[in-house]
Amino acid sequence: MTYDPERHARRSIRLQGYDYSRAGAYFVTLCVQDGDYLFGDVVNGET
Repeated sequence: MTYDPERHARRSIRLQGYDYSRAGAYFVTLCVQDGDYLFGDVVNGET
């Protein structure tokens, strides 16, 4: 499959006008294949 900018263009999900260099809380979602534990284990509610 060849690259088609009309079909494969990604739109930004960032808020317009928001200064992302400011301090604040950010949430990150990680998706892994087959639900593998790649980032450590939780034991008794602690990492």
